[in-house]
Amino acid sequence: MTRKQLDRTLLCVGAAVAFGLPQLIDSPTYLQIIILLFFYAYLTSAWNLVGGFAGVLPMGHAVFVGIGAYTSTVLFLQYNISPWIGMLAGGVVAAAIGVIIGKPTLKMRGAYFALCTIAFAEGLRVMIENIDMLGPFKLNGPRGLLIPLKGDSLAAFQFMHKEPYYYIILIMLCLVLAFTWFISRSKIGYYLGAGGEEPEAAESLGVNVANYKLLAMAMSCFLTALAGTFYAQLMLYFYPKGLLGLDLSFEIAFIALIGGRGTIAGPVIGALALRPLNEFTRIYLSDQLPGLHLVIFGLILILVMLFQPKGLTAPLSRIYERLAQAITTPGGEKS
Repeated sequence: MTRKQLDRTLLCVGAAVAFGLPQLIDSPTYLQIIILLFFYAYLTSAWNLVGGFAGVLPMGHAVFVGIGAYTSTVLFLQYNISPWIGMLAGGVVAAAIGVIIGKPTLKMRGAYFALCTIAFAEGLRVMIENIDMLGPFKLNGPRGLLIPLKGDSLAAFQFMHKEPYYYIILIMLCLVLAFTWFISRSKIGYYLGAGGEEPEAAESLGVNVANYKLLAMAMSCFLTALAGTFYAQLMLYFYPKGLLGLDLSFEIAFIALIGGRGTIAGPVIGALALRPLNEFTRIYLSDQLPGLHLVIFGLILILVMLFQPKGLTAPLSRIYERLAQAITTPGGEKS
């Protein structure tokens, strides 16, 4: 067996397991946990376009999840526009706002950019919590928005069972992973990497670092907003603090940093490592110690940065390389 054959075989097996998993799980609760795992892996992959490849550290990305959720839900509630259309509208709005924010802030480095994104996210959350109407659009202030139950309706993006949501977010995750893989191997990805590591050197070679970072910001915000619509339709209720709060922003960044920032598999590995832990602390310990999951994430992040600065993807990649070398023997190459 050659290395390419091994990679393709494992990819096919993984896809078969992922798409067949709902047939093996009877519990809606467990299926919901896996749906949220895929949801966070998707969010982190979208974040990775700007937070990983572009070399900056956005810490307020939950704001774009909220923009996607509010846009599609308001259009659905007030104008009866399908959430599938509202999802794209929310993506466009988020991308436009991302460009407006990124134009002045992406020139900053280190903690300054992170602080700017935190300030914007918190400012927007406080604003939404304190207004009921934004022009003709009803946001309902701190009470949030409740989406009426329509039953099984593909047009309304609502289903009575968890399986359709599972397959939708799984397909979304596969598409965003394929997109990030393509970007990482394209001219844009190389320019982003060069601009993130050595911006002065990249600019001296004629690379417009600011424009490429702005493009990455727009793509990341667009994809993140799509996840906001999915979350709104999955839960059928959301409110500003829960969707726009810094907890979600920090969790997205923690998953990326622990899994492997700037890698394709990092968001998935980080979500696999952290989401079950989050669910455990939420179910059993949140009443006694609210916010404990972020404390645990912080401790894990410290350990990972001390012993595996490139994230958990690095040691897992080395293990896979050794196993691949053992399997793909010279004899297997000839066959």
